[in-house]
Amino acid sequence: MKTTVSQIAQEVGFSVATVDRALNDRGGVKQRTREIVLAAARRMGYFGPAEIQPAADVHIDFILPGGSNSFIANLRKDLLEEATSYGNVLPNLHVIDGFDPYRVAARLHEMVGKTDAVGVVAPDHPAVREAINRLATSGVRVATLVSDIRSVTKVGYIGIDNRAAGRLAGLLTGRFLHPDNQHNIVVFIGSPSYRGHEEREMGFRAVTGRDFNNLRISALIEVEEDRDRAYEEMHAILKTDRPSAIYNIGSGTQGIAQALKEANAQHDIVFIAHDLTDATRGLLLDRTVDAVIDQNSRVEAREIIKLLAAAVRGTKEPEYLPRLQVLFHENIPSR
Repeated sequence: MKTTVSQIAQEVGFSVATVDRALNDRGGVKQRTREIVLAAARRMGYFGPAEIQPAADVHIDFILPGGSNSFIANLRKDLLEEATSYGNVLPNLHVIDGFDPYRVAARLHEMVGKTDAVGVVAPDHPAVREAINRLATSGVRVATLVSDIRSVTKVGYIGIDNRAAGRLAGLLTGRFLHPDNQHNIVVFIGSPSYRGHEEREMGFRAVTGRDFNNLRISALIEVEEDRDRAYEEMHAILKTDRPSAIYNIGSGTQGIAQALKEANAQHDIVFIAHDLTDATRGLLLDRTVDAVIDQNSRVEAREIIKLLAAAVRGTKEPEYLPRLQVLFHENIPSR
C-alpha cells in the first residue's frame, strides 16, 4: 500500500498541509522543513521502490547522565523510539550515574573501535574533550547533544541556543515583576561544568543587568541536578527570605516546587523553569511555575540520529538548533 501524506505528517510531526506543500514544491515551507519531509518520504517509500536505497546498519551509542532529571529520562526514551522508526540504526544507551567527567571520558575511550557513532551529553571538561578528540581520530563520528562542547572534533551539535534561552528567562522575569520595586532573584543551576547551563546563566545575567536595573541576583545555588538538594536549598532560603523570583536553569524544579508549597509561597514568587515534562506540566497547571522554556526532546533525538547516521554513511546533515518555546498555563500543548 502506498505511503500517504498523512502517514508522513504523523512521522515528522508537521501538519498534513505543510507536508503536502513540501512534497509538491510549493511555497510557504522553510528549507529545513522541506528537507525533513522529503527525507521521511523517501525513507517510507512515498516516491516508489526505485527511490528506496538499501543502507547498512549504523551502530550509534549515546552517553547520557543518570539521576532524576525528567527531561533526560524523556530523551532516553525518545532516542530509542526515533532510532527504531528511522530504520537501519541500532542504538545503545550508556547511563552514567553521577556524571563525573572522568567516568564519562573513560566510557568514551571504551567506544574506540566498537561503534560507528556516539552522541553525548557531557560536561565541558579537559578529560572529556580529550576523549572526544581521540574517539573522532579513530574514525567514530561524534556529536554533542543538549549541551555543546566547543574546540573538539565533531560532526555537529543538536540542541537549543542555551544563551538565548537564558536571555529569554531574564526577559520573562523582568516583565513579570513590578518595574517600580526592587526585587531579589534566586538562581538555581545544575552545574556550570555544563556549557549549556553556563550559557543560560550568562544570558540571564546579560538581560537582567542591561534591561532591568531593579532586579538583583541574591543567590546562585549549584544543586548538581539533584532534586532533593534543590528542595533543601529552597527550604533553607524560605526560612529567612522571600525572593521575588526564582530561575531554575537545570533540573530540580520538583524539589523547589515542593519547598514553595510547604511554605505556602507557590503563588507569591515568580518561578521560571526549563523543559516540559509530566512534572512541569502539573506545576504549570496549578500555577506553581509561571513559565517553562521548552526544548523538544523528540526533535533533538530525531535530529541527532539523522546527523550521525548521515555522517557514518558519508553524507551531510546540517546542525539544527530546535526552536525555543515558552509555555504558560494557557498554552500547554496536548500530550
